[in-house]
Amino acid sequence: MYAFAAAAGVLVLLLVPAFGCAGAPSAQRQETAAPEPPREYVDTALVPSTGQTIPVHEGDDLQDAIDVAQPGDTIVLDARATFKGPFTLPRKSGTGWVTIRTSTPEKQFPPPGTRVSPAHASLMPKLISWKGEGVILADRGAHHYRFIGVEVAPEDGVSLRTLMLFGSNQERSVEELPHHIVVDRCYIHGDPKKGSRRGVALNGRHVAVIDSYLSDFKEVGADSQAILGWGGAGPFKISNNYLEGAGENVMFGGGDPSIKELVPADIEVRGNVMVKPLRWKKNEPGFEGTPWTVKNIFELKNARRVVVEGNVMEHSWEEAQSGFAVLFTVRNQDGRAPWSVVEDVQFVNNIVRHSGSGLSLLGKDNNRPRDQSQETKRILVRNNLWEDIGGERWGGKGILFQMIEGSSDVNIQHNTGLHRGYTLFSMGPPHRRFTFKSNIAPHNEYGIFGNDVGIGVAALDAYFPDALVTENVLVGGEASRYPDGNVFPDSLDAVPFADRKTGNYRLARGIKNLKAPGIDAAALCAALSPSDAREQPICTVRTAETGHSRSLASQ
Repeated sequence: MYAFAAAAGVLVLLLVPAFGCAGAPSAQRQETAAPEPPREYVDTALVPSTGQTIPVHEGDDLQDAIDVAQPGDTIVLDARATFKGPFTLPRKSGTGWVTIRTSTPEKQFPPPGTRVSPAHASLMPKLISWKGEGVILADRGAHHYRFIGVEVAPEDGVSLRTLMLFGSNQERSVEELPHHIVVDRCYIHGDPKKGSRRGVALNGRHVAVIDSYLSDFKEVGADSQAILGWGGAGPFKISNNYLEGAGENVMFGGGDPSIKELVPADIEVRGNVMVKPLRWKKNEPGFEGTPWTVKNIFELKNARRVVVEGNVMEHSWEEAQSGFAVLFTVRNQDGRAPWSVVEDVQFVNNIVRHSGSGLSLLGKDNNRPRDQSQETKRILVRNNLWEDIGGERWGGKGILFQMIEGSSDVNIQHNTGLHRGYTLFSMGPPHRRFTFKSNIAPHNEYGIFGNDVGIGVAALDAYFPDALVTENVLVGGEASRYPDGNVFPDSLDAVPFADRKTGNYRLARGIKNLKAPGIDAAALCAALSPSDAREQPICTVRTAETGHSRSLASQ
């Protein structure tokens, strides 16, 4: 259990009269503000080559080919050939793209929009390095490079810091950042035994990783990520990838930007599978024997205007941290970036499962009371499935949602959660303009709980004094302890899921007079990539008349 304590004087300031409880009509209550969407997006459409083709064979000098290539040229690398780096992308004049691609013909290679896998490695050239920062690095201002169908890895038995480093975080202005770089259908991986710290560093502008496979990013005693961005301005696109990272699969922030006032912004994270393999976990069949530093799946420490949609996130257990899968933990990481903020985030239509806890949101950087970050605000958490959260296998507290240190304009709506601990835990300064609506979750022992004040209305009055909490299904809770307008079935068996035992959490019928609580399965499945949707029980409907199945994602 938590061992938190708060000064009595602080609690007195937080409490409000009972007649102001959450869910009650109030002329003073303001609507929860919606997040601002990204202002610009990365264009990843293929641009036809306008220049010459430069063939590079096994034993040729790839760096020389990169240096002499002109905008519009295509560098074609022999499939199955190995090229030893590191390689540097120089800055060139002009806006044409330099494409570095496999020699495998397009008709024999997975088409755009198709996620590659290690099974396609034989169709790719392999770029390796044994020293330095990584395999591929970008000079200041380097721009308009696209990699297609390339394997990138450390030399056997070597762990590297960053395999593809697009921006060093030593640039002095936004104009010096590398920009317009696309990693397309590539296989990027650490050493199976030694790992590597991270796959791709997004420290530039207009940078994308799409349709790729990133694996074996793991380290002992340090954070490791498949993709990390901390010193780039954005926009960024991370779409339709398979991503493995022991520390965090994907993270923005975690280091102070060298450019003053910089916040990574305009970020799309869509249609990815983010997994920590169970071969990394002790007491699991197939455990490989190394206790990698495992933390979370997805984390924002400094980011704005972010869309996280249609992802499947699996396996986050209590190890180096408490097992939360998703963290919005604003941090002025090294004390030199007090402008750090997490704001305007849409976390929608995702599946998060097999984790110690669900989502933790931090309103202000409680590690730095003097030079704090900015306030976390305008966060939408909507239409997500949270399954198998907590329990002995994953450790952690089984918390579905945790909110601490005061935020504003957080909207948690239409989620379905299957967890073993608190439904919503809060402590610290209160949160303003909070909405908790149309969610389905077990109440368990404590439900909506406020540190040092208790359950239900007591917690809401202390920590969410102007909240709207209504139309929720809190299984096993006591109606007398909560605002009117919520429903409290006796057990999960009383919730009309289509087939809870198989993981189909669509509602087969309504619940009292509530308007469609929980997830909208059609919207969730449509947001997943087609291949991922086909693997989800909730995305398949078996018709009673024919016995045949159809996919909700195709509707």
